[in-house]
Amino acid sequence: MRALMSSMGSAEAVLGASAASLASVSGIGPDIAMQIVAADSREAVEKQFSWAEKVGAEMVTLGDPKYPFLLRQIHDPPVFLWMRGRLPVGNAPARALAVVGTRRMSPYGLRVTGELTEALVREGFLIVSGLAYGIDAAAHRAALDAGGCTIAVLGSGIDRIYPAQHSRLAEELIAEGALLSEYAMGAIPEGAHFPRRNRIVSGLALGTLIVEAYEEGGALITARLAVEQNREAFAVPGSVHSPASAGVNRLIQKGEAKLVQCVEDILEELDMASKAMSVPVKDIPVLSPEETTLCQALSTTAEPLHINTLCLSAGMDPATALVHLLDLELKGIVKQLAGKQFFLVAPVGS
Repeated sequence: MRALMSSMGSAEAVLGASAASLASVSGIGPDIAMQIVAADSREAVEKQFSWAEKVGAEMVTLGDPKYPFLLRQIHDPPVFLWMRGRLPVGNAPARALAVVGTRRMSPYGLRVTGELTEALVREGFLIVSGLAYGIDAAAHRAALDAGGCTIAVLGSGIDRIYPAQHSRLAEELIAEGALLSEYAMGAIPEGAHFPRRNRIVSGLALGTLIVEAYEEGGALITARLAVEQNREAFAVPGSVHSPASAGVNRLIQKGEAKLVQCVEDILEELDMASKAMSVPVKDIPVLSPEETTLCQALSTTAEPLHINTLCLSAGMDPATALVHLLDLELKGIVKQLAGKQFFLVAPVGS
């Protein structure tokens, strides 16, 4: 879909294209092209929104003010998220930390997860995890018990709580935070969904804390993704005799995660991360008249604007606009999506 959007400029253009045009795009081919042409997209979309209304979900698009600030900054943010509950709103990054680990946690893992999560909540952190068995569920539970806010990212449709045994926890979580999913209503929890889901877990947070992890597992994928996203990675050391700690001990040994013994170890590292990722209004550079015009045009809608639409609104030719949009990207004020779509990511003052 990214290749199609980049080649054709918009979703509307993709859906209106002929099978031959679609098939000519690299990576699509005649079979996928015919499926796109044959799909009754309008009916499918209406069905999704009707389904969402029944379960109390809403769609948050990439250009929506509700879309999480930090998640916008990763290289492959979801174009939209289905949400049940509420998210912190605003251009400043949320004070959030992801807490993840093995599904087969030990009593030690349960205790440490509870202690560190409670301490993080007391420091004003929002807790992000994946609602899975083990460390994930323990982190959500501890955050709620401490009176905090927590977000769960699903590897299934937002109407399908997985595992089902966590349905009650999910309902409690919705009241104090949010459930999120990039997958369609009704999507089953397929194995391939979870590694991709993990980029959202790490992308929502300033850093990811791994409490327990075997030598292989989803938690280690999340730690790697955090580093790739220029976020912090933390790991709680465990016994050399415990297989559940083999993965985290290895992360520490390789210098891929900071060793954490208490919450102060996290706070010390994240103070710098928080300052680096925030965008105070007073620090935004003075804009040229052309940049100001483009920002004003972008601020009229929460949705990303295609370069052609933006130029019409700003009264500017594409060549000139693209030069100034590049400057705005370098200043951290505007971001470009595939297909020459642009949106504001930072306030520009009055």
